[in-house]
Amino acid sequence: MRDPGSDDLRQALQALQAALSPHLAMDWGVSAGSLAWTCRDTAAHIAHDLAAYAFQLAAAPDDVYLPCDLAVRAGATPARLLQVIAGAGGVLAAVLDIAGPDLRAWHWGPCDPSGFAAMGMAETLLHTHDITRSLDPSWAVPGELAALILGRLFPDAPAGDPAAVLLWCVGRGELPGRPRRTAWSWRAAR
Repeated sequence: MRDPGSDDLRQALQALQAALSPHLAMDWGVSAGSLAWTCRDTAAHIAHDLAAYAFQLAAAPDDVYLPCDLAVRAGATPARLLQVIAGAGGVLAAVLDIAGPDLRAWHWGPCDPSGFAAMGMAETLLHTHDITRSLDPSWAVPGELAALILGRLFPDAPAGDPAAVLLWCVGRGELPGRPRRTAWSWRAAR
């Protein structure tokens, strides 16, 4: 399995836009699936994480998270939230485009660009999953992208449908014969 990169992140961002754009008129103040966050707060979180990953990778600190946060204004509409996500994701993809394979930046250890691509994809798709539990429950994480995330962040994941396995790995789904996860972490550092 190949490592994910900027084009894979762009595909995840396109999947988010396709999943959420039809639901801009709905109430984004409801909980995002089983999360305590609202759909709006979850969307803002996606943008925050994408921007934070871009900053980490661009600055390449080797021992700490940068002391910054992305704040989305309270009055932002769902349409504007999707634009903020597109902007933050676009910045991360651009940084990934120019990052050399030997670059390392901090994420609980030295993390290469493919780890940041995989984390950006995971945050994008998993939180899209959370939001769609309330806005469009028929949406599913794209299997090909889930497989890339699993291969990079969860190398010990069990075999099976990649989307279902990814959701199980992060405590959002069940797999036959396995207890539901209540704690988990991914391995981005290498």
